[in-house]
Amino acid sequence: MPDEQVFLKSKAIVEPLVDRFYAWLHTLAPAQAALNLANRQVPMLESYLQSPQVHMAASVNPTLRGGFFVNIHKKRRDEVQDLLDSIKRDRADMLRFASAIAHGHELLREAATGFDLNPLYPKLPSELGGLVELVFDTENQAAMRFIEPLLYKSAVYAEDRQSVQLLLEPGTERPFILSTPRLSSPDVLELPIPFRHSGLEELFKARVSPTTPARLREALELDDAQAAQLSGLLSDRPSLAEDRHIQGGGRIRYFGHACLVLQTPQGSVVTDPFISADSSMAGRYTLDDLPDFIDLVLITHGHQDHIVLETLLQLRGRVGTIVVPRPSRGNLPDPSIALALKHLGFPVLEVDDFDEVPFPGGKVVATPFLGEHCDLDIRSKSTYWVELAGKKVFIGADSSGIEPTLYRYVREHLGKADIAFLGMECDGAPLTWLYQALLTTPVTKAMSNSRKLSGSNAEQAAAITTELGAREVHIYAMGEEEWLGHVMATTYNEDTYQIKQIEEFMKWCTDHGIKGDHLFGQQEWRW
Repeated sequence: MPDEQVFLKSKAIVEPLVDRFYAWLHTLAPAQAALNLANRQVPMLESYLQSPQVHMAASVNPTLRGGFFVNIHKKRRDEVQDLLDSIKRDRADMLRFASAIAHGHELLREAATGFDLNPLYPKLPSELGGLVELVFDTENQAAMRFIEPLLYKSAVYAEDRQSVQLLLEPGTERPFILSTPRLSSPDVLELPIPFRHSGLEELFKARVSPTTPARLREALELDDAQAAQLSGLLSDRPSLAEDRHIQGGGRIRYFGHACLVLQTPQGSVVTDPFISADSSMAGRYTLDDLPDFIDLVLITHGHQDHIVLETLLQLRGRVGTIVVPRPSRGNLPDPSIALALKHLGFPVLEVDDFDEVPFPGGKVVATPFLGEHCDLDIRSKSTYWVELAGKKVFIGADSSGIEPTLYRYVREHLGKADIAFLGMECDGAPLTWLYQALLTTPVTKAMSNSRKLSGSNAEQAAAITTELGAREVHIYAMGEEEWLGHVMATTYNEDTYQIKQIEEFMKWCTDHGIKGDHLFGQQEWRW
């Protein structure tokens, strides 16, 4: 009935898409999206169309897991061809902008020799006019600084790229999704609406507050067929966990990977939300276990496993503020997280190192984040210090202990940490796996492999722990949980370097009287 009270089912999920590819920061932010479209997605589709069978075989090869292959059956080749044709037709402005960036960089390499840059402006491609500034650093290295807010007002940012697919959690690991466009499917509700659409907020708030099918139909602008499909995502009762709030003291829950939920009776903080929707599975917390309202969401950095739109979109309307690190302003590998999220309808606060953000029952302090970004000049990364219910908690994410003296400064400023959460993905992907599309000057394979997306190893984690004075340390952010595979594509066994390093660190903790733990699935701490 159109007026009956309904809730969104526990297992409902959303896949946010841009030109049918799974969306993440580098496919949303305009300059980075243009380069990824031109230098990775279009060539990948062209490669698939030449050899669908090669891509199909590579997609199911365990040794190539996480490779950029299109995992679509050759029977649907014509649909991929149609997608490629539409991209080349409808995204011509973006493709021209990507080409203009490459030409601009080439101009600087040839003509920026340390003298006045003003004569170069007329030589820039017209697509860059008014959107970049040419600069030198103090070592006479020339660069283009992008005026990023203007890019969102230009033809390079096209909201009609955005759409969502709504479906029920399949209960099995989804295949790696960053390389494969999502085609239509009879069991998926497709909505050609931008991510900021108010109807999505209305839909996902129905996890905690009842609504009606008629109201959702109007909010999402559904036709009869879409409304019928939506009904399969709705239930007559909520599926919220009874213990999602606490009555006293403090609590931390580990939700998998880098996601922690820190609570007092007065308020709550969530870090890097990447959360399962499959409440039928044991051994994990899901969206049902989140508090109804979240005061702060803390984003540590812009990688696709830490700012996860699939989860964030489901929290819009239930979050007070998303706290994000401040970028370098206009540096190509360092897009503004705040600008991207604001254009998706989120309330956002940018922070610098040692900025404080209060929340009911505690406070958050942004702290420095070293390493993990392939030595690129990326400043939109932050660790966090959370104080709540008498505890001081360090949230380290993927940061590295390459310079442990830094953490001595943190301790001198903020005191000893009671609990530290550290990532130890110490043999990460090479530079080109994530950033190749942004590199207009090729790098050698050896150079790429030497600059990895790596966090701390055992020695560095021990140094961080020592300098922070922490007596309890938990290793997290490893991407081992099975519900993360469609984004993470990580594969470990007992002999992999990362696991061996964790074992070495755990032994160090035991030898030094420190409580250490390697987190997996779910865990809870109460005091």
